[in-house]
Amino acid sequence: QLQASGGGLVQAGGSLRLSCAASGGTFSTCVMGWFRQAPGKGREFVASISWSGDATHYADFVKGRFTISRDNAKNMLYLQMNNLKPEDTAVYYCAADQGVWRDSVVVVTENEYDCWGRGTQVTVSS
Repeated sequence: QLQASGGGLVQAGGSLRLSCAASGGTFSTCVMGWFRQAPGKGREFVASISWSGDATHYADFVKGRFTISRDNAKNMLYLQMNNLKPEDTAVYYCAADQGVWRDSVVVVTENEYDCWGRGTQVTVSS
């Protein structure tokens, strides 16, 4: 199970740190990802991180502003979001892909993720 938290209301230019707590599985061998869904739009990829964290990948619209990280000892995934923009307003979801069999792999395709948490709302005011 995955549970995202840390969302809220922030002004443009501000920061938030999202957390995702994992339980009931082998977190350290899951590729993890963050996705988001804005009102009236489909869910889109934000960032992904490999088993050990040695590989990360970001959507172009968050590069340089967001940082994905993980703590395998605590079964936690994070998304540090800086310089937030109103267009970042969305429900953010964490997800796990349990089907990757080696480290240093990231996953950007939504349908490859087989475990999803409830989302957390991020609202950025202008």
